[in-house]
Amino acid sequence: MLLLFILLPLSFTIPTIFAWQLFEKAGVDGWKTLIPFYNLYVWLKIIKKPLWWYIFLLIPFINVFVYMLMIVEMLKCYNKFGLGEQAIGVIFPFIYLPYLGFSAKAKYLDPEKRPKVKKSFIREWVDAIIFAVIAATIIRIFLLEAYTIPTSSMEKSLLVGDFLFVSKISYGPKLPNTPIAFPFVHHTLPLTKTTKSYLEWIKLPDFRFPGFSKIERNDAVVFNYPDGDTVSLKFQSNVSYYSLVNEYGRNRVWNDKRNFGDIVARPVDKRENYIKRCIALPGDTLEIIDQKVFINGKPSENPGIKQYNYFVRTDGTRINPKILEKLDITEKIITGNSREYIFTLTDKAAEKLKGFANVKEVLKIIKPKGKWDPNIFPHDSVYKWNVDNFGPLIIPKSGVTIPINTKNISLYDRIIHAYELNDLEIKDDKIFINGKESDSYTFKMNYYWMMGDNRHNSADSRVWGFVPENHVVGKAVFVWLSLDPNKSLFNGKIRWNKLFRIIN
Repeated sequence: MLLLFILLPLSFTIPTIFAWQLFEKAGVDGWKTLIPFYNLYVWLKIIKKPLWWYIFLLIPFINVFVYMLMIVEMLKCYNKFGLGEQAIGVIFPFIYLPYLGFSAKAKYLDPEKRPKVKKSFIREWVDAIIFAVIAATIIRIFLLEAYTIPTSSMEKSLLVGDFLFVSKISYGPKLPNTPIAFPFVHHTLPLTKTTKSYLEWIKLPDFRFPGFSKIERNDAVVFNYPDGDTVSLKFQSNVSYYSLVNEYGRNRVWNDKRNFGDIVARPVDKRENYIKRCIALPGDTLEIIDQKVFINGKPSENPGIKQYNYFVRTDGTRINPKILEKLDITEKIITGNSREYIFTLTDKAAEKLKGFANVKEVLKIIKPKGKWDPNIFPHDSVYKWNVDNFGPLIIPKSGVTIPINTKNISLYDRIIHAYELNDLEIKDDKIFINGKESDSYTFKMNYYWMMGDNRHNSADSRVWGFVPENHVVGKAVFVWLSLDPNKSLFNGKIRWNKLFRIIN
């Protein structure tokens, strides 16, 4: 945060310099535009606004909005009341402010003496809408954003239908890679299925402002889906493009428009938003043994409520649905045999099920060590890992150099070419990075390992690997509303006991 407050006056001094001539026309020495902090105080006096505005100029990100208002008020002092003129001044102050300053026609009008300009009803509404959109956009990009939980990957910690706030300032807000976009939507325009909501004429580099904290183990983190750099518009991010290519072949996926739609690339900030729990940090060694997570050789305990799949066998009678509802069992599979079920259960619910007279067996389903699942990262038979037995794996850390070879390259190839944008080629059992033969690689970014609390029903790092630091959006902090998608408004739709809760 200290860096932020050092850069703050400089960031506002730069565009304020372009108001040099406007200051002088207002009877103020132009050199005062060069003095950080003081130049903004003088500006407020010129436009005759209360000095308490200055407080908001010291609040990161809110100050951007206040500075825009100050530009508009300065333009009014030079008889520029048109919406178009004010928009140009706000968007291009480094061009319009000097133009106005050197214009012989532009004369300073004291705000207390200039005639009042009566706005039309439409103009008042347009101004109000623009004000609201800009203010909400700044809050959404830099401070706080609302999300909803669409899938059960975090049950029972976070439920389908939970509405939550995500803090952007916890880890530091990111500059949007695509700043020109339709407000309040993500990657697709409203009322369409495939039309982009953003333009890529201007692309900003990855940059993160300082935050109040760093990511810690067990934080509930919102991030951009790492596998979402390329998507099938038919499936969006519901099915990984890379899994489609593995199953159907690249040629068919790209050419079969009927079944797969267009294939498009997305910038980082427009990839789907996911929420998982951060299990391992950069430099950690992660291992999963019979569903138990170990970090750096020690058992990991997190505050979430974890669920697993269980095999349940009864005496032939069905389990009363009211009992399932009471135990909050929402995911179940009937195997075809009326006596056998697969339930997704917490350990507590599993113990209670064992106590029912008609339940004969409750067994946790665990995939044995060494049984390879090709859908599990790194999708390489050299690493015979599965969802329940995985690793050991070291999480990449910025600045750390590792040896690479044809055996372990499947762990890091996506980092090297997709996240850190190097050319990667393997020829004759040799690895070439940017055309140079390499037997080691130094990571440029930090990476994280994210997993859902609903361990058997979560597409997470066990499927697509590491989450780069430039994909991190923010920290999930607070649930303000919870709606049960399976119930009606007048029959338990609102989960009253789940409202206004802090996310652990």
